[in-house]
Amino acid sequence: MQVFPIFLPHHGCPHRCCFCDQRRTTQQFCAFEHDRIESDLADMIPEEGPGEGEIAFYGGTFTLLPPGEQKALLELALGYVNRGLVRGVRVSTRPDALEDCQVEFLVRHGVTTVEIGAQSFDDRVLNAAGRGHDAASTLDAIERLRKNGMKIGLQLMPGLPGSSFDEALFSLRTAFEARPDFLRIYPTVVFPGTELESLWRRGLYRPWSLNEAVDICADMLKECRRQSMPVIRLGLQQVDALERGGVAAGPHHPAFGQLVRSRLWYGALMSLLSPLQNGTKPFRVRVSRADLGDILGHRRTNIEKLRSLVPGLVFEISDDLRREHLAVENRLFHLDSLLQQTPREERHESIFG
Repeated sequence: MQVFPIFLPHHGCPHRCCFCDQRRTTQQFCAFEHDRIESDLADMIPEEGPGEGEIAFYGGTFTLLPPGEQKALLELALGYVNRGLVRGVRVSTRPDALEDCQVEFLVRHGVTTVEIGAQSFDDRVLNAAGRGHDAASTLDAIERLRKNGMKIGLQLMPGLPGSSFDEALFSLRTAFEARPDFLRIYPTVVFPGTELESLWRRGLYRPWSLNEAVDICADMLKECRRQSMPVIRLGLQQVDALERGGVAAGPHHPAFGQLVRSRLWYGALMSLLSPLQNGTKPFRVRVSRADLGDILGHRRTNIEKLRSLVPGLVFEISDDLRREHLAVENRLFHLDSLLQQTPREERHESIFG
């Protein structure tokens, strides 16, 4: 589903979590300017079309905005819904800002999807990050939204202070049990000027390396695929501010999602090619054109590693193959069936320095 985003960085949020700098991650610096928002929506939303998208208010804690601002924004969005130009309205908020009265207000004003910044389901991690709520608050909020027929998204942030690889997978499993409709996974990065930067510079926090973050997020994505759980984003959205000294430390990469998907393909292909190690005969693998970039890997890192094991390896594009399928001779394989043969490595490193 297409999303038409309006960013309200920090607006309405009473907290400054140790990791947070939404103005830098969204490259938006104005909070509530009704005329600007109205103009942005008019520019984004086609006057004709299928009307399948959602208007989304991101970046702030929507349900803690002044009621008049919430109402003005939702009525503006509902104008597009009533004209059939979009299907619904999406907002993002904190789990402790979804009490019954707040959920009822969203329902009355046409909100169809709520994204919750859960970040973790470990209370120690939430406390270390300065979130101001516990894991039970997230589970309670999800239940309230579900009772009111809302579509629910959860955001997870593996790698926060006090986290570990095992905690990331625990939080993911807890998210599965809560049955959201989709997930976003953002490995923690350190922004200048945040409390997290201070912890890092004092040696009290160790951010994950890029390789560590790709590894654990690949594990998480593999588990999501097994659970048929959609992941609509991996890593921060790329904006210019992040490339201009916007990240002090941590696993930021402009193609983070591709790195993760490529890591999955590498593991899948290793399970297929391991029996052929050191073979020199040509070995042809037909792949979908849509998958070729992820299979070859960012800057062709996958194919270089795989050819060091199987020098005769050749990938051929086949327009007859569906996405996430590949063929060897007369045998057809799906990515998920190959992933089932790649066990997860055990990892227990702490994220505290």
